Amino acid sequence: MNRQRIATLTYVSQLRNSIRDWLPTRSLPLIDGVRWSDRILAVCAIVWSWAAGSTQAQRFEAARDAVVKMYPSRRRPGKTLAGFMQALVQRSEHLLALLSEHLRQRMERALEGPPGRSGAAGWRIGRWIAFAADSTKLDCPMTRANERELGCASREKSWPQMVLATLVHLGSGLPWSWRLGPACSSERELLVRMLEDLPLHSLLVADAGFVGFDLFKTILACGHSLLIRVGANVHLIEKLGYALEECDGLVYLWPKDGQKRGLSPLVLRKITIVDGRNRRMVLLTNVLDKTLLSDAQAAELYRRRWGIELFYRTLKQTMGRGKMLSDSPRHAEIEGNWMMLGLWMLGLILLEHKPAEAPAQSQSVAQALHAVRDAMAGRIRPGHRKLERVLRLALKDAYVRANAKAARHWPHRKNPPPPGEPQARMAEEAEIRLANEMKRLRPAA
Repeated sequence: MNRQRIATLTYVSQLRNSIRDWLPTRSLPLIDGVRWSDRILAVCAIVWSWAAGSTQAQRFEAARDAVVKMYPSRRRPGKTLAGFMQALVQRSEHLLALLSEHLRQRMERALEGPPGRSGAAGWRIGRWIAFAADSTKLDCPMTRANERELGCASREKSWPQMVLATLVHLGSGLPWSWRLGPACSSERELLVRMLEDLPLHSLLVADAGFVGFDLFKTILACGHSLLIRVGANVHLIEKLGYALEECDGLVYLWPKDGQKRGLSPLVLRKITIVDGRNRRMVLLTNVLDKTLLSDAQAAELYRRRWGIELFYRTLKQTMGRGKMLSDSPRHAEIEGNWMMLGLWMLGLILLEHKPAEAPAQSQSVAQALHAVRDAMAGRIRPGHRKLERVLRLALKDAYVRANAKAARHWPHRKNPPPPGEPQARMAEEAEIRLANEMKRLRPAA
């Protein structure tokens, strides 16, 4: 075997080791004599999500070739894309649940670790374990099955689409949970389905699309706190007298429908912040004590929420996954789920190799993606025989931008009006009496 061949296999084995470090061992073993064992299938699906190519066949060919090089002594996996997708249809749900739970546990331990290593990213921001929630849409091929089951919910004559709702950990910028649904899915319902994945007492940060009395009630009932921007479609009540002590900024969310259903009002704190462009934004939180969450901390947490927009940009632009390639809804769902898990895995591998002196979220996913694609193809960068070194050097440019990063002319850009500010009114006499009655019965509940 010539020297170049040995170097190529060594480079690919380094990628295998980087993936292996984040996979469970006992629950995902290697099994001899099986073409698509669970471990081989999971690794192939992960590198499939990283692979370049304009078709599924090209991406699968690149992923399978990499897996064959990673495990040269094992039985080779199947050669056909159809067989690979059939295996994923049968076992994808189980593997995704297994890997997601394992990665959450590993991610928490890594972020809470010694500051000299990956723990520098930070599991908490202040006292809070904070997560940002948002959603986006992914285009799918215009097949009859996709049009029938996924539907179109955007502009006229648009592609069939899926809604992707995501929870991103604000301290690290890494995904934590996600849900996919057809084009007309409610992003609020998708968020409710993700609440079970959050650590207890998390702080949920979201924009004005995630508002509603029932949604807020559900979040609080699950043991979490919220910090959510609200707009003119939210109606607040002042001076209701339901809280133990009235103070500045104290408001209530209690729609007429909630009153008729006998539900207690939500006691919230209104925070008004002004951004760098002199725009006013109103946030609501259930954290009434300013020593636990000050106005300045709330503004900083909401500013960090922009990281989820950058996450979607990485997904669609850097990885080139803005449009699915699968011609059936089931395959599109599988493709979307492994796309998310692959980006999560790539972020964790980067986190493991982050230099101690580098600030949080300073690593470049684009450079890391180039590195793993080189490793998959057996391309070795001159002077960089170790993948670990390449990943350690995958950092964003440190230059300071002189001008705003905005296009001069972008005719297709959406310019929706800002959410405005919520409407606040004084409590009515009937509402005060009802609130006092609920307050009187509250200790007995």
